[in-house]
Amino acid sequence: MKGNSVLVGVISDSHDNVPKLRAAVELLRRRGAQYLVHAGDYVALFAVKVLTQSGIPFTGVFGNNDGERAGIARLTTDIHPEPFRLELGGRRITLVHHLTKLPADERTDTDVIVFGHTHLPHVEQGPPLLLNPGECCGWVEGRCTVAMLDLDTLDASILDV
Repeated sequence: MKGNSVLVGVISDSHDNVPKLRAAVELLRRRGAQYLVHAGDYVALFAVKVLTQSGIPFTGVFGNNDGERAGIARLTTDIHPEPFRLELGGRRITLVHHLTKLPADERTDTDVIVFGHTHLPHVEQGPPLLLNPGECCGWVEGRCTVAMLDLDTLDASILDV
């Protein structure tokens, strides 16, 4: 880690695959993640508990497959309707599950847009940086991936779990 840079672990589409989500969180912890963001589709409470019990602060948005929203909302106040904006390490980050839910006029006043839904890893330099970590569940594409984002340099790398 360089200087005061903040390293953010980026996860999406965990779809109740708790063993893969636990492995992903541990990989990101080992790589120095100081914060986690999740772009939705946890699906149920036991997947969310992996994040709330990780010891790493996190923020997320709901996805289209998150059916237990009321239960999730009782468990944590750190998961929000999409889109959700937060500031970390002096950077403006917009979290959304489905990129089409973010109107074009809301794509400019941000440094990073984190999204999911497609289950495909995607890194596109900006501004803003577009980042989809791919699917944590590994069920649709057969590859469990997450991303590490350096907020100092805005470098993002896709990691296989």
